[in-house]
Amino acid sequence: MGAGSFLKVVLKNFDVLAGPVLSLAYPLYASVRAIESKSPVDDQQWLTYWVLIPIWPYAKLILTSWLVIPYFSGAAYVYEHYVRPFFVNPHNVNIWYVPSRKDSLGKPEDILTAAEKYIDEHGTEAFENMLSKESDYTMDP
Repeated sequence: MGAGSFLKVVLKNFDVLAGPVLSLAYPLYASVRAIESKSPVDDQQWLTYWVLIPIWPYAKLILTSWLVIPYFSGAAYVYEHYVRPFFVNPHNVNIWYVPSRKDSLGKPEDILTAAEKYIDEHGTEAFENMLSKESDYTMDP
């Protein structure tokens, strides 16, 4: 069995191998590095990760149940609020926008700061236009 055969096996089973590598191998490596570093920030990251890992299967089960069980209509909610607006009018939905944690003065950014920034960059008409289009999505048929 040569290196080419080994590579084929790895590539065919990449999905099976990637899960343990991403969820165990890398976090173990990063945890050891965090122990050896003097910074408490990375310690907090990896301690939190190891505390949350045992909860993940239950959280995944609850989320999947919410999406699947017709009583909750979770899948319909996700579609209506996240998927549909993106396809109906992709120019007005920015799913990648995440406000920075702090503005240039070091103050936490809130929704009002984000709105003011948007108005500064795009103008008041664009902001009002965006709000009026958003109200079209939230109105009941």
